[in-house]
Amino acid sequence: MLKKFFPALDWILNYKKSDLSGDLSAGLIVAIMLIPQGMAYAMLAGLPPVIGLYASTIPLIIYALFGTSRQLAVGPVAMVSLLVLAGVSTITEPGTGEYISLVLLLMLMIGLIQFLMGILKLGFLVNFLSHAVISGFTSAAAIIIGLSQLKHLLGIKLESDNVFLLLWESLSKISEINVIAFAIGIGSILLLIGIKKYVPRVPGPLVVVGLSILLVYLLQLHAFGVNIVGEVPKGLPTFSLPAFNMDSVIALMPIALTISFIGFMESIAMAKAIASKEKYKVVPNRELVGLGLANVAGSFFSAYPVTGGFSRSAVNYQAGARTPFASIITAVLILFTLLFFTGFFYYLPNAVLAAIIMVAVYSLIDVKEAKYLFKIRSVDGWTWVITFIATLTIGIEKGILIGLAFSLLVFIGRSAYPHVAELGYLPDKNVFRNMKRFPEAKVVPEVTIFRIDASLYFANMSFLDDKLCERIAEKPQTKWIILDFSGVNSIDAVAIHSLEEIMETCSKGGIQFLFAGIKGPVKDLLKKAEWNHKYGNQLQFLSLEHALKAIGK
Repeated sequence: MLKKFFPALDWILNYKKSDLSGDLSAGLIVAIMLIPQGMAYAMLAGLPPVIGLYASTIPLIIYALFGTSRQLAVGPVAMVSLLVLAGVSTITEPGTGEYISLVLLLMLMIGLIQFLMGILKLGFLVNFLSHAVISGFTSAAAIIIGLSQLKHLLGIKLESDNVFLLLWESLSKISEINVIAFAIGIGSILLLIGIKKYVPRVPGPLVVVGLSILLVYLLQLHAFGVNIVGEVPKGLPTFSLPAFNMDSVIALMPIALTISFIGFMESIAMAKAIASKEKYKVVPNRELVGLGLANVAGSFFSAYPVTGGFSRSAVNYQAGARTPFASIITAVLILFTLLFFTGFFYYLPNAVLAAIIMVAVYSLIDVKEAKYLFKIRSVDGWTWVITFIATLTIGIEKGILIGLAFSLLVFIGRSAYPHVAELGYLPDKNVFRNMKRFPEAKVVPEVTIFRIDASLYFANMSFLDDKLCERIAEKPQTKWIILDFSGVNSIDAVAIHSLEEIMETCSKGGIQFLFAGIKGPVKDLLKKAEWNHKYGNQLQFLSLEHALKAIGK
């Protein structure tokens, strides 16, 4: 029972010595990767780089104790960082004390939302964000993230928020580019790509960070206008309570809900992928609790919103992590960095952090997914395109809302027009099949068999009524309509009432309804509607054969 509320007991009590070497190596490698990434992502979120390091400590330890994934690497990620900037910058100026205070409050809100969703078992809600929406949103956001770093890469001040205006502003200020900063940034991008391609085991971000710091220090490039990180505060994050203000809570609620959902989806997707390979189970609602507590705890220690990341989790897994102890090792190493090594980052160029972000998010642009969606089902492809364009042109928050709204409209449209098939009999195979696909199927002139391949509810009964009336008009000799309910998983009260009206109308024309293959849950609802008394002899057929036999066909 205790393990249910404290999942870490499972791996702590059963920890094997053989797992230690893998956890140690994974913890070290992820820490080396996370230090420059954490600083870069914090800068992307409009925060001082040190907050990215704070976010890579306490939240990791809390998730390791309460999460159910053994290899998920929690911490700052590019997508959440951009969402933080997009949401909080509309209220106050990035980098200010008020901005940092609001980010801490946002992290607390995200943590509480995720925690409550987990406790109330509401993890299923994220399923309403379709894969097409997430892919389109992520691809557009990756472009926005990359272009948002142009000011650091080029060494110039850019004011525009819209990506197209940003590109135009960059071109108009091309004469102001700091050539040295630009050279450092482009060199870092090429080096990161080269290392990833030819020596993937080498931590590319750490290499470019080390080389660039050395270059700036030896040549004193900051004297030539190259922007550097500067003083990174030494010491551990101190405990403090986020400033609570109801007006701020209301203003931050939309972005808090967005990050809660997006962050969880990114996290659970990776956690499930690794768990399936390792043959263990992650529990989505327990994951929400773990992530929620990680964010709540982080808000008390000057962090900013975290979630499970794709690239670091993959590295953590490939480096040999066997248990969440690897994440605890990562957090401890970053705590040591905060205590003793922050001085090393003084000469780190902002252009290098921009390069790290650009290379990291490039892989998030998924045009192949759009092509695949169009190939399989064009409406899903259009969902991707609409989400992508809306996010790119209108903005992060509105973009995903437009994508979500469109995908829900598509879903409602599909359910309002369910697949209905008129069936015929194939004697040689002894089965009933859709006559449109099997025109050779035999039919009885007085009998029309309809199979309904969807749940019935208020929105699709009008469609079913139209289909039945249309077929009766085409086949006036019909005396029996057999409804194959084997594909109906649920039915609501309005649909039951509508069916009664349809049967009453058709009975005046001498047509009788029979129902075959009704499932238990549907039969229970029909029983509550007293159909056993009204139409008992019309509901008892287990199969189409039984129904046809009953009417002598």
